[in-house]
Amino acid sequence: MAERRERPKRTVHTGRVESVEQLTPHMVRVVFGGDGLSSFATGGHTDSYVKLLFPPPAPGDPEPLDVDRIRAERPREEWPVTRTYTVRAWDPDSRRLTIDFVHHGSSGLAGAWAAGASHGDRLCMLGPGGGYSPDPGADWHLLAGDESALPAIAASVERLPVGRTAHVFVEVQGPEEEHKLDAHDDVHVHWLHRGDRPVGSLLVPAVRALDLPEGAVHAFVHGEAGFVRDLRRLLRVEYGLAKESLSISGYWRLGRDEDGWQASKAEWNRSVEAEEEATLASSG
Repeated sequence: MAERRERPKRTVHTGRVESVEQLTPHMVRVVFGGDGLSSFATGGHTDSYVKLLFPPPAPGDPEPLDVDRIRAERPREEWPVTRTYTVRAWDPDSRRLTIDFVHHGSSGLAGAWAAGASHGDRLCMLGPGGGYSPDPGADWHLLAGDESALPAIAASVERLPVGRTAHVFVEVQGPEEEHKLDAHDDVHVHWLHRGDRPVGSLLVPAVRALDLPEGAVHAFVHGEAGFVRDLRRLLRVEYGLAKESLSISGYWRLGRDEDGWQASKAEWNRSVEAEEEATLASSG
């Protein structure tokens, strides 16, 4: 009988709040620092993300937090709750980690925490993960997403190669939610203001209306799962783009909290991919 391999122990990082800034009415920026980030490293991906652990550590709690031990010894209702957030920026020299939080008043978990955070507060996190950065070899770039994808899009825009065309579509509630993106002259930023319309209702037609530039594209499409599915179908089935040229993920889904979405995401992805492959096979 083969020996069972133990799962590697996960590293838990602890960030200390250095500053809190209200960027827009619904976006809060929190900068973390401290010795608890001494082993943190992103690998340079512009879609790097962390799993934030709630509730935050209380005075006297051990540091670093042993998540694996907690899950082995305590009932499930006492496990930390995770929320996934993009790393907006990481400075390894100063050990400063920047995370932008979407928040809607007192609703939600992570956004409400960020809005009420103060200097010196601590928050534990797992990761980072990630795998996308703009391919410097691509002829042009396409980035599309909602507010949840804006931190990754903003980080990616800063890395887009000069001399290559890029089209960036960001859907937000209104003009007050726009951010200044550090884009060079070849980057065309399209802000879409949906108002009270459903998330993604402007993104899909806007990308469809784009007159695609010539050459190989590298695309990043992230955000609410419904419009991500529709844009994936557009790019893969209608335009025939290869999977290898696309970074596509549903960060969240309307009507589900993160726990519910993560529990069903793998099956949802399989069904979307199976439908996509069947359509491609029948049309080929």
